[in-house]
Amino acid sequence: MYISARADYALRAMLAVADTGSTDAGGGSGSGELVKAASLADSQAIPLSFLQGILLDLRRAGLLHSHRGTEGGYALTRAPAEISVGDVLRAVGGALTSVRGMPADRTGYHGVATGLRDVWLAVDGAIALVVDRTTLADLLADRAPAP
Repeated sequence: MYISARADYALRAMLAVADTGSTDAGGGSGSGELVKAASLADSQAIPLSFLQGILLDLRRAGLLHSHRGTEGGYALTRAPAEISVGDVLRAVGGALTSVRGMPADRTGYHGVATGLRDVWLAVDGAIALVVDRTTLADLLADRAPAP
């Protein structure tokens, strides 16, 4: 699995928002504090213009809510324990595993290579198992799965 800068930045931004304790109204027990994009960019050393596109993808995926205005910013739509690493990775990158640019489940082979599809699906399943059971709350509590 290749972790792009976009995926890494998205996870770092989500962790920074989660660390403020913010969730959208009704989304959990957070303080309601909003985090500005510029603050996220500074604290995580992410280029602001790149981060803005990432935040848009996270908002479209329903992971972040944005509030406009001078007092605006970003908040999680759910509690950190309800957002997995897999949710974030899929929001900014699509399929977890790709083969020649296609999701693993869309690959097809014939002849002696027929078994490769099963290998790629097993790899995808193993990755999904780790990233889908690891939440933002786990990472904030330093409870990431053992390698």
